Amino acid sequence: MARTIAKDHDQKRINILKTAARVFATDGIARASMSQVAKACGISKANIYHYYDGKDALLFDILDTYLRSLRDQMAGLSLDGLSPEEKLRQIVRATLLAYEGMDAEHKIQTEGIPQLPEDQQDVLKTYQRDMVRQLSAVLRELSPRAFDGNSRKLHSATMSIYGMLNWFYVWNQGADKKTRQDYASLVSDLALNGLKGL
Repeated sequence: MARTIAKDHDQKRINILKTAARVFATDGIARASMSQVAKACGISKANIYHYYDGKDALLFDILDTYLRSLRDQMAGLSLDGLSPEEKLRQIVRATLLAYEGMDAEHKIQTEGIPQLPEDQQDVLKTYQRDMVRQLSAVLRELSPRAFDGNSRKLHSATMSIYGMLNWFYVWNQGADKKTRQDYASLVSDLALNGLKGL
């Protein structure tokens, strides 16, 4: 007979994902064990294997849940009717606010994605590419003369903005909403004024 799913299954799964992300971020994915994750979650090792058959499955679910949610938040932004400048500001602000509370998940991306099978890497990279394309489209709209026929330059400008946002995450973990919004305005101002010189 098939095992029934507990009513609190989804809540327990979310707790496992958040806790495991912290363990992986603190100890490193390669060094962290399922036993450590189970202990940090306050559950038995056997119980954690009820949810995940191994560390790779757990790692993929952490990153898939995080990046899919981030991509969906960006895709769900209401940008219709906004000027290109307002679109940029909205995307930058929303990205930085979406990073809040996700420090561990954000940190383990670089180490974690290459450890997964290629088909799973492709899923995660698709989420990232979707967000890059969204921002790139706005930058092209802002400065078509600078970027038409120069996809490398457009990609470099797009990734420079993400670089600034990721720099903030590294050095300002735990920043409150206002601090994030202020920095988002700074990044937008730098990008908008810098684009004029391209």
